[in-house]
Amino acid sequence: MIFGKPRYLGFLSDAENDMAKGTQIILSSARGEEIGVLAGPITKEQAESYRNDLTLNGTEGAPRGGEPAFQDVRFIREANEEDRAERINQEEDENRILVKGREILKSHELEMKLVDVEFLLDRKKLFFYFTAEQRVDFRAYVRDLAKEFKTRIELRQIGVRDESKVVKGISPCGMPCCCSYWLNRFAPICIRMVKEQNLALNPTKISGICGRLMCCMGYEHEHYRDVWKGLPGPGSKIKTPTANYIVSGIDVAEEKVRIISPGSGEMFIDVKDFGIFRETVMRGEVWSEAPVAAAVSFTEDDPSATVRPERKSETQKTPGSEAGEEIKDRRETQEKETRPASEVKEETQTRKRKKRRNNLSRKRDKEVQGNATERIVPEGEKVSDHALPGQGERKRPRRRRPKSGKTEKPKQ
Repeated sequence: MIFGKPRYLGFLSDAENDMAKGTQIILSSARGEEIGVLAGPITKEQAESYRNDLTLNGTEGAPRGGEPAFQDVRFIREANEEDRAERINQEEDENRILVKGREILKSHELEMKLVDVEFLLDRKKLFFYFTAEQRVDFRAYVRDLAKEFKTRIELRQIGVRDESKVVKGISPCGMPCCCSYWLNRFAPICIRMVKEQNLALNPTKISGICGRLMCCMGYEHEHYRDVWKGLPGPGSKIKTPTANYIVSGIDVAEEKVRIISPGSGEMFIDVKDFGIFRETVMRGEVWSEAPVAAAVSFTEDDPSATVRPERKSETQKTPGSEAGEEIKDRRETQEKETRPASEVKEETQTRKRKKRRNNLSRKRDKEVQGNATERIVPEGEKVSDHALPGQGERKRPRRRRPKSGKTEKPKQ
């Protein structure tokens, strides 16, 4: 059973077996007599599971201080046309009372928001649902409401997620909010679920009308979590001797890992081949999308052949320097092909200028050394031991005069 604007769940054990799903009936709950809708048959084990899963008072899924979200109800009779007409009249009165209640709330200046109003079928009780960030003393407000509407008043505080369930509305996907017509409890949603699904961390796109993360973020999280098992987290790097690869995300439909390579851009690797890919690039080899080759190996204990898949890389390392030079040349050629032509041209000109400067520097050094060896010291000229090649005797530094105008007295 589903009844009430907070969408309580009820277990009806004494109902008639011939009633179809969606039938409206009059039931007796912890709140009183009201109209409910049959949701479908369940077993006693399922009822106990619902009773244990749905928390009772003071949490999301039930108004604070109110009745439990799942309770046993009693069948009275099927709803007739008079009951349905009375419910329509009650909804019209609820809209009028909600406007009047908000006007009375302004005079009290309380930090609370009045969300909705609900009448019971016999009009003996009137429920006001509100949201507030802190505890609110609304005793004076309740007295004014009782004087105005001449009935028993009960105020129930609900959360922001329960507000969207009571008010109902259209979600960003264009469909009615899940919590307003089929979702019976709120599962915790965290930002990690959004990251694992590789969704944009844009609050306007991942938040519902309640301002919290949308409940649908958790619908496919189990599948994403199973695919991510054994894989590094999104955004992690694979450091290799040649380059660094970044794991940007996964494609759940195809079960492929999205890898960003500095040389070849973005590529997709099968989840089952990710271990082979990591081992290949860690050895310094270049990964290629070649088909998997099967290698047959025999052992002495087991004469039967075992098939072991091997991934062929673009170049295989062999002992010696020739394989290393070949890998280096291929890598340089691949980098040149992927880089823009203007950048390659600028690097070539820079290399030529540097080479020209080195040649001029070596030529200048040779000329200085030649002049120093060919210099002939004239007879009678003294050459200091500290003189550099090609230079004469170093001059003695001049003696500085004292700053003050007085002359120094000769020492005796």
